[in-house]
Parts: sequence; structure tokens; C-alpha cells
Amino acid sequence: MQLSDVICASEDVVSREVSGEMVLLDMASGTYFGLNAVGTRIWSLLDEKPYSIAELCEVIEAEFDAPLVSIQQDVLGLAIELSEQNLIRIE
Repeated sequence: MQLSDVICASEDVVSREVSGEMVLLDMASGTYFGLNAVGTRIWSLLDEKPYSIAELCEVIEAEFDAPLVSIQQDVLGLAIELSEQNLIRIE
């Protein structure tokens, strides 16, 4: 997966925010997945429309106090994990 990849939320996922964190349910597998505050923000963006990973990093950098290199590593890691769980699609 690369920063230029465009990703979007899978159509089979239902999400709910609970106490500032997002809980995802993959309807196809019945698997639950929890996200922290940054993951919740990323998911809320992906729930609206597809984004490149680089675009997501720009939004997170503007909203959270962390170096861009760390954000890129974390967002790429999350995207890989979400993809492995079939919670997102690569467009």
C-alpha cells in the first residue's frame, strides 16, 4: 500500500461512535473492530467519500499535533490493517 492509493469504506461495514471512539462491524464476517480517536477521524472521512492515504495524512496533520512522518507511518499501518480485515477497499 502506498500514500497515493485511494481508499474508501467497505459497503459491508456498519459503524457507530461510542464515547469518542468508532466501533466497526463487518456485516459479512460478523467481526467487530475498534478505532482510537485518530482512527475514528479517518473513518469519518472515509465514510463520506474516497481519499488517498496522502490526503488523509494532510487532514490528520492539520488536526493533530504530530510530525508528518509519524502520521504517514500510522495512517499507512491503519490502512493496511483495515484492508486486511476487509473494512476498506482500494479504488
